[in-house]
Order: sequence, then C-alpha cells, then structure tokens
Amino acid sequence: MLRKWKETVRKLKEDIYTLYLASRDPRIPFAAKVVLVITVAYAFSPIDLIPDFIPILGYLDDLLILPLGIWLSIKLIPAPVLEHYRQKAKEQMLERKPNYVMAAVIVIIWLLIGYWFYQAYMEQID
Repeated sequence: MLRKWKETVRKLKEDIYTLYLASRDPRIPFAAKVVLVITVAYAFSPIDLIPDFIPILGYLDDLLILPLGIWLSIKLIPAPVLEHYRQKAKEQMLERKPNYVMAAVIVIIWLLIGYWFYQAYMEQID
C-alpha cells in the first residue's frame, strides 16, 4: 500500500511539473492557461484555501482541489503538447539534483520562525 501511495505522489509531482513546463507554451488555449497557472500556483503556494491545522477539512482541499485542478488542466491541454511536456518533465526529473540553496533557504526560514516564537514566548514569561 505504501508503494502505491509513493507512486501516486510521484505522479502528482510529475503532473505539476509538466503543467509548470507547459505554462508558457503559446499552443495552449487561454482558458486552459488560466486553469493551468492557477493550479500550478496553488500547488507551489505555502498558503492553503483551508489551513491544514483544521482537522479533516484542512487536508480536504489538498486531496480534492489540487487533483481536480491537475485533472482539468490536463484535459484542457492539447494532447500532443501535453505529451511533449510530460516527456520533458520525466527527463528533467530523472536528472535533477537536490537543490541545496533552496533547502538552506527553507531551513533559515524555519529557524527564523522558531526564533520569533521563542522571542514571543520569552516576552510572555517576563
């Protein structure tokens, strides 16, 4: 079962990256491009429609809205264009190396958030 989940997540990542690569292609109709850009922006955004800390509902948007946006975007993109970018996404994902700069940025952000919470906590004690 875990293998199936990992495969599903890998496929979602591949689909999002495919949509990202296709987002600037002039062969994609305007309406499809709007749905595609909104879907990719939502996937990359750290802000959810419903915050994840809300029990059950918090993850519902991730489980429904994002796959729905991906599905709709894929349906609206012409098949030859989609296939071209799917192949390109697979190739680039296979040769992709870890991005240590972005990892460092994320770690720094979390450290700053932790420091901010620590300062707020210390002010409450005083």
